[in-house]
Amino acid sequence: MLRSMNIAAALALVLVGGTATANTYEDPTWPCVQRKVESLSQGLMWPPSEEPTPELDEALEAAVDDLAAVLSLRRVSLEEAETRVSEFVAEHGANRAVLSEVFTRVFEELSGRRGQIIDGIADFSLGQIELSKKIDAARSEMDEAMQAEDPDFDRVDALEEQIDWDERIYTDRQRSLRYVCETPVLLEQRLYSLSQILQRAAQG
Repeated sequence: MLRSMNIAAALALVLVGGTATANTYEDPTWPCVQRKVESLSQGLMWPPSEEPTPELDEALEAAVDDLAAVLSLRRVSLEEAETRVSEFVAEHGANRAVLSEVFTRVFEELSGRRGQIIDGIADFSLGQIELSKKIDAARSEMDEAMQAEDPDFDRVDALEEQIDWDERIYTDRQRSLRYVCETPVLLEQRLYSLSQILQRAAQG
C-alpha cells in the first residue's frame, strides 16, 4: 500500500517516471515522459509534389491497397516491407505518384491508429487519477473511523480490503504505462522509415 505519501500526489511522480522536466503536469491527460505530439504532418515525411493524384485502374488500385495494408502492419518488419515495395515496383513500375498514394494510405492508417492510442492514454490517465482519489477518500474514511470512540471495525476491515484491491488495480495498470507511452513514438518512427523506403523505390 502507499502509506508514506498522499497517493494523489504520488501519482504525478509515478506517471512521469520521476522526470520533472519531461512534463510540467499542465496536462493531466498526458502522463508520459515522451513529449506529446497530437498529430503528425504527412508533408514532413513525404515532400509535397505538384503531381496530381494518379487515376488507378482496378488492378493497380487493388495492388496499392494491398501494399498499404501490409506496410501498416507493425508485425511486418522493415526488411520485409522493403522487399514488398521492391516486388510492387518490379510489377507496376517506380511511379512516384503511385508510391506517394501508397504512403498516403499508410499514413492515414497509422496516424489514425496513433490518434486512437493517444486518446486512450488520456482516458487511462484520468482513470488513474480518479482511482487515486477513490483510494485517498477510503483511507481518510478509515482513519476517521479508527479515531471514533467506538470504532466500527467491520467498516474499517471493509475499507482496508477495498483500498488493498484498488491499489493492486492501480499498480497493475501502471506497469503497462511505459509500453503504452512508447507506442505513438514507435508508430511515428515506422511511418518515417516507410516513407524513406518508398522514396528510395520512387527514385528507381
